[in-house]
Amino acid sequence: MGARARQYFIIVFSFLTFLALSSAFQGKKQYKPCKSLILFFHDIIYNGKNAANATSAIVAAPEGANLTILAGQFRFGNIAVFDDPITLDNNLHSKPVGRAQGLYVYDTKNTFTAWLGFAFVLNSTDHQGTINFLGADPILTKSRDISIVGGTGDFFMHRGVATIMTDAFEGDVYFRLRVHIKFYECW
Repeated sequence: MGARARQYFIIVFSFLTFLALSSAFQGKKQYKPCKSLILFFHDIIYNGKNAANATSAIVAAPEGANLTILAGQFRFGNIAVFDDPITLDNNLHSKPVGRAQGLYVYDTKNTFTAWLGFAFVLNSTDHQGTINFLGADPILTKSRDISIVGGTGDFFMHRGVATIMTDAFEGDVYFRLRVHIKFYECW
């Protein structure tokens, strides 16, 4: 190999080594949301006595179970549908900016876990359209993520992650979720 070829080889080898090492030390790419919202939804489950205020109801339960009382130890087998008010703050009596509509399924026998499928239907001066959510909810975990799989209107084709936290609860009748919506794909 001649001197010129050796020089060319060293330059190319050094460049490729530099590229390999620089990409190895960059670490994980940090994605930033293109849009972010924080909303609250309030769920009041029907218990046989609160029909006027209830925003959700048990529609399926384990064999022999009562549809006005959540099933045994971990609620396994209960399916509830809901049409809950969405607010900008944690006050149930604040003006709603939309409705959370969908269902949750208690799907684990040995811990509190639910599977969620729902949409935020927003109809306010700030936002018009829907945001669709899907995923597992390990209820006892303080902060948990579920997928945002799409939307309509102002949220057309948006996708991302919603971090949900149980903000308050009162027995088996009321709970409030804080939902931090982070869109990573905005059209």
